Amino acid sequence: MAETGFEYWSYNSRTAQRHVLTYMEDAVSQLLENREDVSQYGIARFFTEYFNSVCQGTHILFREFSFIQATPHNRASFLRAFWRCFRTVGKNGDLLAAKEYHCLLQLLCPDFPLELTQKAARIVLMDDAMDCLMSFSDFLFAFQIQFYYSEFLESVAAIYQDLLTGKNPNTVIVPTSSSGQHRQRPASSETSALEGVEASLFYQYLENLCDRHKYSCPPPALVKEVLSNVQRLTFYGFLVALSKHHGINQALGALPDKGDLMHDPAMDEELERLMAQVPGLLTTTTSGTESGCPRTSPRLGSPWRPLHHSRKVDAESDGSTEETEESET
Repeated sequence: MAETGFEYWSYNSRTAQRHVLTYMEDAVSQLLENREDVSQYGIARFFTEYFNSVCQGTHILFREFSFIQATPHNRASFLRAFWRCFRTVGKNGDLLAAKEYHCLLQLLCPDFPLELTQKAARIVLMDDAMDCLMSFSDFLFAFQIQFYYSEFLESVAAIYQDLLTGKNPNTVIVPTSSSGQHRQRPASSETSALEGVEASLFYQYLENLCDRHKYSCPPPALVKEVLSNVQRLTFYGFLVALSKHHGINQALGALPDKGDLMHDPAMDEELERLMAQVPGLLTTTTSGTESGCPRTSPRLGSPWRPLHHSRKVDAESDGSTEETEESET
C-alpha cells in the first residue's frame, strides 16, 4: 500500500500541474477570505501549506461541489478521501442504501448533489429499486466511474441512444461540467434498451469521442478491451463493465485494487496516533463506524479553513451520521 500511495501522489501531483491557474485563483481567494488568520503566519507559509495540501489531495475536504469537480486531480483526491474515511463501512460488512451513501458524501462535501449519487447507485442496482442496499465496494467503484467520467458518460449516453433508435450519431453534444447533472440518461427499463447495441459499432463512435473529448476519458485501449468481450450490450451493462475493470481502476489511480480496498495502514497508524493524543477519543471512535474519520478529518483539510469551517462540518457530520445510523438500525 505504501508503494500505491506514492504512485498516487506522484501521478496526481503531475496532473495537478496542468491546472495551476485554477489552484492559484483558489489560493488567492482563500487568502483574501482568511487574511486575518494568514497575517499571523505570513503569506509565504500560507502558499506553501496550500500547495502541499493540493499535492497531498487533502485540499478538497469540506469544499463546495463546484471546486470538488473542477479538475481531474480534485476528483481523484475526493474519491481517495471518501475511500479512506469510510472504508470501515466495507470492513464491517455493512450494506447501505443510496441515500445513506449520499449522507457520507455530504460529510466531505456538504452540497454534493443527490442526483450524482443516484446515478452511481443505478450502475449497481440496475433494475432493482433505488432503496435496495449496496456493499461499500460495489458502490465505491460504480461511484468512481460516474463521478470521474461524468461528462464523458453523458456523451456516451447520447451516442447509445442514437444507435438504439437507428440514428447516425455523427454529432455529439459535449456537456459542460454542470449540465450533466440534469440530463436524463437511457432508461434501463425500456424494452428496446434491454436488447442493447452492437458492441463493435458502439466502440467506433466511442473511439472517436475519446480522441476529441475535452474531459477525462477512460483509455481507449481499455474501452476496446471491455467491448471486445461481447457482441451486444446495454448502456448500464457498459457502465458496470467499466466499474469492474481492473485496468481502468489502475489507470485512474485514485483507488487501490478491490482486494486491497479494506487495507490502509497509513490511515490506521494516523488514527491510532490521534486517538492516543486526544483524551476520550478512543471510546468515542470505537463506538461507531462513521464517527472515527469524519471527526478527525478536519485536521487533514485545507490549512486556512478550520476556524470557520470546523464548526459547520461538525454540526453537519453529527446530523448526517445520526441519520445513517438510524437507517441502519
